[in-house]
Formats: sequence, C-alpha cells, structure tokens
Amino acid sequence: MLHINDLTYRIEGRPLFQQATLAINEGDKVGLVGRNGTGKSTLFRLIKGEISLDDGSISLRRNMKLGVVDQEVPSGPQTLLQTVLDADKERSDLLAEAETAKDPLRIAAIHTRLGDIEAYSAEARAGAILSGLGFDGEDQLRPCSDFSGGWRMRVALAAMLFARPDMLLLDEPTNYLDVEGAVWLESHIRKYPGTAFIISHDRDFLNRAVTHIAHLRGGKLFSYSGGYDEFERQLAEQNRLNMAMMAKQEDERRHLEAFVNRFRAQASKAKQAQSRMKRLEKMQPIATIISDPIAPISLPGPERALSPPIIKFNEVKLGYDDVTVLRGLNQRIDHDDRIGLLGKNGQGKSTFAKAVMGHLEAQEGYIKRHKKLEIGYFAQHQVDALNPNHSAYDHVLELMPDHTEAERRARLASFGLGFEKSETKAGDLSGGEKARLLFSLIGFHNPHLLVLDEPTNNLDIDSRAELMRSLNAYNGAVLLISHDRSLLETVVDRLWLVDKGTVTTFEGSLEDYRALQLEKERKDKNASSGEDERKIARRRAAEARAKIAPLKKAAEALEKQIEATQSKMKATDKALSVEGLYNKDPEMAVQLSQNRSDLERTLESLETDWLDALESYEKAHRAEGLGDLE
Repeated sequence: MLHINDLTYRIEGRPLFQQATLAINEGDKVGLVGRNGTGKSTLFRLIKGEISLDDGSISLRRNMKLGVVDQEVPSGPQTLLQTVLDADKERSDLLAEAETAKDPLRIAAIHTRLGDIEAYSAEARAGAILSGLGFDGEDQLRPCSDFSGGWRMRVALAAMLFARPDMLLLDEPTNYLDVEGAVWLESHIRKYPGTAFIISHDRDFLNRAVTHIAHLRGGKLFSYSGGYDEFERQLAEQNRLNMAMMAKQEDERRHLEAFVNRFRAQASKAKQAQSRMKRLEKMQPIATIISDPIAPISLPGPERALSPPIIKFNEVKLGYDDVTVLRGLNQRIDHDDRIGLLGKNGQGKSTFAKAVMGHLEAQEGYIKRHKKLEIGYFAQHQVDALNPNHSAYDHVLELMPDHTEAERRARLASFGLGFEKSETKAGDLSGGEKARLLFSLIGFHNPHLLVLDEPTNNLDIDSRAELMRSLNAYNGAVLLISHDRSLLETVVDRLWLVDKGTVTTFEGSLEDYRALQLEKERKDKNASSGEDERKIARRRAAEARAKIAPLKKAAEALEKQIEATQSKMKATDKALSVEGLYNKDPEMAVQLSQNRSDLERTLESLETDWLDALESYEKAHRAEGLGDLE
C-alpha cells in the first residue's frame, strides 16, 4: 500500500530523515508518533508529493486514492450536507452524466456503477458522518459560512471520510473534536475498510483506533504492532534488552582490553593478544534508545488556600443578549476541586467557563466569587493571541518588571524555554513552545483556580505526561475542558456534563461516558434506520425508477413505432386484397407491394432495436434493486 525505502531528507543541511524505511499494508491502521519537531508533518508532505525527497523512495499502490483534509476549509453558501456529498467526485460526475446521456447502454452502465458505489444511500451516509462529528439535522442544512473555522475543519474531515479513499492521511484529527467526536472518530477509523496513517498525540485514541505504531526517532522509522500502550511496553523491553547486551559487551570489552594490556609484550601470547585486538576493533556498539529529557512544566499553586467555596452559582441563567444558553445552574467550586467538563461542542462548555472566569455575567441569579480569587486561563485562542513580535522574554518582562534578568530567564527555563528560545519571537515558536510560554504566563500569580480549555493540542505525548504530572502536583482547583481522555482520567476526580441547556454531575467514570456515547450512537443509528427504512426504500425506488426512465421511454417509443408500422402493413394488405387490383391498376399494385416490403424491413429493424432497448431496461431495473419486470 505504502512503502518508504531509505528515505533521506534535509532541511537547511540538517538531516531530518536518514535512510528511514516503513511499509504499511492494506487495511493497516497506523499511528505515527514522535516528539514535536522530529518531522511527522514533513513526512506527510513528502508522501503527498508537496516536497521532494533528497534520496530514497516513497511508493504508493498504483491508482490509489489518497485522503487528506484540505487546508482550505469549506466556507461558501453551500450546505454542509451538499459539501460532503460533492466530495465523492465519481458519484457527482456520474449523476451529472446521467442527466445528459442518450445511449441506452451507457445509461444502464452509469446506473449500474451508481449502485455499486452505493450512490443512492449517499445522503444517509453523509448525514451519519456529519452527525458523528457533532452536526445535527438542522446544522447539516445550513451553509458552511455560518460556522467558525474549527467547525468547518470538521466539515472538511467529514467530506474526506465520505469520499472513502483507499488511504487516510490524518494529522492530529482529534485536535478540533470534543470527547464525543473523538469517541465517534476512533470507532469509525477502527471499522474503516481502507488503510489509515494518522499523526496523533492522543494516547487513548491511539490505544483504540490503530493496529500499529510507527515511531519516528533519530531520523528513522520503527514499526510496532498494537496500540500505544503495547508500543511503550515493547519499547521498554527493547531498551532493557539492549542495555543488558550493552552491559555484557562492556564486560567483554574490559576483559579483552585487560588481556591485551597484560600480554601484548610477551612473545608467547602476542598472537592471542593480536587476535583480541581485532575482536575489539570489530565490536559494534549496541544501539540504545536514549530519551531526550522532557522540559518541565511548572505550575505553582496558591501560597494559601481560600475558604470554600471559591465560586458558587445560585439559580444562574447564562447567555448572550436575549439568547439563553444555560439555565438552572447551582454548581460550586472548592479550593481543591478537580473538575472535568463533558459535553458536545456548542452545548455551552465555553459559556460556562467564561462565567467562571467573570467574563460573562448572569442573566438571572447570581455568581459569588471569593474576593481574593486568582484565576489562570489557558485556551487555544490565547495561544494564538500571544504578541507574535514579542519574544518569550518580552512577555515575561511585562509581568516581572522589577525582577532581575536572571530571575526572568530562570522562570522561562523552568518551562523548557532556554536562552535561545526565550529570545525567539512568539510568532516563530512552535505550537508546543507557545503553549509552554502561556503556561508560564498563566501560572505567574500563583492562581487558586486553573481553567484549561484544550491545553494539550500542541503538546506531544511526553509533554502531555509532563503536564499531567504538573497538574497533579498543583495544589489549587482545576476546571478542565479536553478531548484528551488520558488527561481527564489522570487529573480530574469529578465530571460535570453540559447538555440540554444545563450543567449536571455525571455519576460515573470517563469509560462509562465513552460507553454511553457508543451506545447512544448505536441506538440513534438503529432508530433512524428502523424509522426511515420504508421511507428510504420508497425514495430509493422512486429515484431508481426516475433514473432509468429514459430507458423505459426508449423501449415504449419503439413499441409505438412497431404498432404504427404494423397498422400500416394491415392497411397495405387490405389494399392489396382488393379483387382485380392488378388488372385495374397494375402500377398501384406494384407500388403497394413495394411499400409492403419496405414496411416488413422497417418492422424487422424496429423489433431488433426494441428487444435491445427492453434488455437494457430490464438489466437497469435489476441493477437498481427493483427486481425483474412483470
């Protein structure tokens, strides 16, 4: 399916890949992992042919259909549903050709192919994909221009999945999904009949959606079977064995060196010493997997805990202008709470978070906050809002004007931003480095509460583990919105569900919630299919009959011509049967006989055409699932 052989690629002279090799077989679901900056996205660009490799080769199966999410997200007046339907170009082209085709055999071939690619159930399939990614029935009929960039990225993902390419190339697909969308996508990928190659740092997703892990390290690709946990186990075992072999080799080396040093000068032992020297020279060092140290993420907690509750909602209604989003809120947050917010995007999680931070006032009821409360807020839009022309040092300088330069740089270093990175403009930092800078800024005043909205989107798996460690060491309260289930399971001890216009406590674990979502999806699918089965069948039959109507009309038109010709023959036979015609009007008799012969030839030709047209119609009738003609 995909073969990468001895790939070498350099950026500004620095080798990013050095003779990297990987094979992906048909049907494999492969997760590509590695530290930020190792070249995962660059590898995808090489596979797509956007950039040229320096050496080696990348080969794809001939005529393979590659699926990628377009960077140009749909944004026009077309509905979401139509945008997704148009992604299947073959279907669109065949439907367009069917409108203009004249040849009955070609029309039959078109509709046979449309049946093969399930074109008549396309609308239901497209709707199911959009629904899984968070768009309800009304949303699907709205124009793309009504939605924000993040939601339009979901539409682009839905369009790509609907087109059913042979191989999916997905770069961090869960970054713009909520927990519900991530659960749906992992289930969809697992059942997808094609092949998938996915860059992801979502541990839970990698454990459930993929069959193999490709690890990019040191410019090379290493393949492991199983999900991420199994990959980690195999990697640790491989490193343990390598370390044991290295220790054994070092013991042997010391033994050989001792022998050589002791007996090199003795004539009786000279040959043996020379032999051991050659063995020393031929010894190859055992490859060990050296993990680069993870830069720390330090989140200092409050110096003194506040008396509970630090925030309390009392019969609160929240919304914007005259529109109410949430109502009946009676939540409280204490100084040591660890709360995870669940719920589909668009249900009000961000609205609730804004109210917690004091950025949104209650429409009704009241929100009580401790007067000394300090809140640290992390959100994706804040990462993008960092001043792109200011360095990390400039950002910290604004918060630490009275501190020494050494203290400011020490502050940045505690988040993994050393001297070089601290002088780099924020606009030139990687996504992970920007996230680390923002963590440094939000933790500056030792907040009592951290409100974190998708904090892991730009962090690799190792950095996510460091964030989990830091949050567990943090001694304040945490309100967390994240699609990363590993982060939620590790950090939070309470789950609140934002759904149906309110916020309630979810009694159960995150695994219970995941199972609930999968069960809901199954029930919705079954209910929808059961309820609409007869409607869909009737509509499909009507569409099928409409599609093959030209074939039916062609056969009926020929049948009418046959009847008309037969009528003319009867009339001619009647005229020829007049007694004494050949004696009375021999010229008329000859003309009628000639007409009779012409009509016979015409009838024979019409009957042949009619039989061909009828056969084409019968074939199309069966191909459309309408059964045999009665």
